[in-house]
Amino acid sequence: MHCIVTAGATWEPLDRVRRLTNFSTGSLGTTLARRLAAAGHVVDLFLAESIAWESSVPGVAPHRFSTTATLEALFRDHRSPTPLAIFHAAAVSDFQSAGCFERDADGSLIPLASGKLSTRDGTLWVELRPTPKILPQLRDWFPTARITGWKYETDGTRADVLNRVARQFTESRTDACVANGPAYGDGFGLATPSGALQHLPDRPALFDALVAALEYTNTSSPSSPLQSGL
Repeated sequence: MHCIVTAGATWEPLDRVRRLTNFSTGSLGTTLARRLAAAGHVVDLFLAESIAWESSVPGVAPHRFSTTATLEALFRDHRSPTPLAIFHAAAVSDFQSAGCFERDADGSLIPLASGKLSTRDGTLWVELRPTPKILPQLRDWFPTARITGWKYETDGTRADVLNRVARQFTESRTDACVANGPAYGDGFGLATPSGALQHLPDRPALFDALVAALEYTNTSSPSSPLQSGL
């Protein structure tokens, strides 16, 4: 099956030399891409430009992205009505700068337009606005795809994470979601819209489950293979 995997973090400019970004090594997405290729799938890897990558892995074609807009453009360029699998594991920056300001003597905020913000200006204020969400748009661009999203959470309980996963299913019309992070706890949870949850102790087990789901797709009915909890 044709697969698209995203890996690494997007970034948004703060000025011409500084960025807002997420902590992400891209190792989960790139390792998943290798595993899918080794299983015989044809993989397009949407890879953050900050991540080093050996492009000689058979079956893996890397395509670089930087900002959220460039990652969105990659998806738009590859949109297709034919069945494929999407694993959206990239850490997309949630915010972008809407301007930087300094405060004058009377307390008013004055916009700054410098290409490189100077520390000599003292304390500065940055306005952040949300970046456009990519995941909710994928179903329109890939109507027959098997789409797996990610939900990495640091705060709350596992139940809180699963509630956010359920909201992702409603808002993004995905077929599966991988839950992880400190709020989820050790390992990964592979969830489906039906409410099924498979706990997987580590990355190899997660990759095995995701690959098994694709193998089920190739040998079974067109209904979502992930509904079984594979």
